[in-house]
Amino acid sequence: MFQPDLFKGKTILVTGGGTGLGKSMCERFGELGANLVISSRKQDVLDAAADELQKTGAVVLPVACDVRKPREIKDLVSKSLEAFGTIDILVNNAAGNFISPTENLSEGAFKVIVDIVLNGTFNMTQAVGKVMRKAGQGTILNIVTTYAWTGSGYVVPSAAAKAGVLALTRSLAVEWAKHGIRSVAIAPGPFPTEGAWSRLAPPGLGFEKKMKKRIPLNRFGKHEELANLAAFLISDYAGYINGEVVTIDGGEWLKGAGEFNDLEKVPKAAWSLLNIMRKSKKKV
Repeated sequence: MFQPDLFKGKTILVTGGGTGLGKSMCERFGELGANLVISSRKQDVLDAAADELQKTGAVVLPVACDVRKPREIKDLVSKSLEAFGTIDILVNNAAGNFISPTENLSEGAFKVIVDIVLNGTFNMTQAVGKVMRKAGQGTILNIVTTYAWTGSGYVVPSAAAKAGVLALTRSLAVEWAKHGIRSVAIAPGPFPTEGAWSRLAPPGLGFEKKMKKRIPLNRFGKHEELANLAAFLISDYAGYINGEVVTIDGGEWLKGAGEFNDLEKVPKAAWSLLNIMRKSKKKV
């Protein structure tokens, strides 16, 4: 489907690139000839991911960076330019999320998700945008979610933040097009990942079965399916797509809005248990 040298000579920076969907996208980009810069908060995780990604033949630069901190982003961009000379494509994939009744949220819990998802995306976009404007070209791919349009109960911080990223995508598609910069987004439905899945679909409560029933195709997404979509959207094949958000969810969004609305049926005692589980995982 893709030419093997599709991204030859291109440098792609992926936040949250050491695990989950970010890593899966990087594998595909690497197979297609890209130079890769991967970032997340943990250097050891990035180093391990870089060792695996180099098997695709890609040159990989792993740099620890917290997208909430502009100084760390500045260092990330500087190291990327030192290694590769430019940044052609930015994939804003770093995110955070957990399920909780909104009345149980603290100000800090709300803030940390918004800081990562919305403020972090803006911080990265602003920093890399300077490089792209100077070069007169670039592509920005943001990973949002289907409930960025509709909202969803029990994930209010994520829904609010992703809605902001959706608006950012469309706004910059208009504003920065004159600089040769495209802005696009993907809205994934359920794609199992080791990290996020444990927070959003804890085992033993039947969440996975209920989530699958919401999807007309009756299955969850495969990582390679999202990676191939991402590869197309950031490539020159999609050069006239600007400001668009592509949904990849097996038809879930069309069947019923609000991905987590069915959690209305979860008893209060279960929420207390989930909260304890989430906090214990955070300390590990």
